[in-house]
Amino acid sequence: RHAKEMIVDTLLDRRRFIARASIALGAAFVPRMAFAAAPTDKRFIFIIQRGAADGLNTVVPYADPAYQRLRGALAIEAAKAIRLDGTFALHPSLSQIGAMHGDKEALFVHAIASSYRDRSHFDGQNVLETGGSTPYAIRDGWLNRLAGLLNGAGEKAIALTPTIPLALRGSAPVASYSPSRMPEPSDDLMMQVSELYAADEQLHSLWSSALNARAIGESSGDENGAAALGRLAAAFLAKPNGPRIAMLETGGWDTHNAQTGRLATQLKSLDSLVGALRTSMGSHWSTTTVLIATEFGRTAAINGTGGTDHGTAAAAILIGGSVIGGRVIADWPGLATAQLHEGRDLKPTCDLGALIAGAAAEAFKLDPAQVARHLFPGSAHRPLVGIVG
Repeated sequence: RHAKEMIVDTLLDRRRFIARASIALGAAFVPRMAFAAAPTDKRFIFIIQRGAADGLNTVVPYADPAYQRLRGALAIEAAKAIRLDGTFALHPSLSQIGAMHGDKEALFVHAIASSYRDRSHFDGQNVLETGGSTPYAIRDGWLNRLAGLLNGAGEKAIALTPTIPLALRGSAPVASYSPSRMPEPSDDLMMQVSELYAADEQLHSLWSSALNARAIGESSGDENGAAALGRLAAAFLAKPNGPRIAMLETGGWDTHNAQTGRLATQLKSLDSLVGALRTSMGSHWSTTTVLIATEFGRTAAINGTGGTDHGTAAAAILIGGSVIGGRVIADWPGLATAQLHEGRDLKPTCDLGALIAGAAAEAFKLDPAQVARHLFPGSAHRPLVGIVG
């Protein structure tokens, strides 16, 4: 009996140490494997805009005669926007991304949507992240399947989020890291946990991986804010033996009311994130591709509360030193009433899956058709090519 009690006490002590260790590293950190050499020097980053970002006020169709009429008080003045070409301009909050467009490192794709045509955030995000043609038809994510296409062993992907998002779930190994909001652990606690796991082959490896990720986070500043997230992502991706695929989440894009100020704040944060990422990646920026997309767009017309409601087509952004940028790709459908989807939304004329497949394939020098079949099984996506060099 005494021996059994000792075993139980030992197990309980170990569980307490595991719980305390989780707090020490931040409860959001999920160490899945040790960092290992990746088989490529290319980097691919997916930034999701959760909440249905307004593409019409992000990449503004200022030359469309119906834009001002539909948007009313929400319309972005062409004189204040960042001119992209004779039809489109960029929201003035996106100054750094605008500069990247001038450097031919940013490409915008308008009137784009997934195959989803209803207006549920949950269902729309599921289709976007899984690559399915309908909600919940596929269980794993297209970004995880992309990681699986990269030859070689080792850690290939990381989610800089509290939990691994659906786009990165699947059979390919993925790590996650999120800055801790908890008090700093004492050196004594860290030493005790290290000693406890020293003789355990499995737990020692996991603990070492956790410490490695924690050290990278601390070296990047590990503070809150959009720019800090960009620096944190770069700290992982720029390491010679670090991951080559990452996913970042941004929320707050559901602007049903008071959109003018809210969207400006959202876009400024996005601009800061991308700007910090570009600066912090250093020479690795030349081999980096960043895709920014949302689950669906917003209504063409302003609503009664100074905002917009759930729509259909939106705008996607491709940024990076490897991007063949300085342009807007759009088969523009127009904003006249007869040209709108169901009389209310920007009509989709470009497939989001085609953009994802083309960008991912060209970023890693893979066959676009093969990537399209693997990332979007059962679909007939024709990859958009000539966008990443």
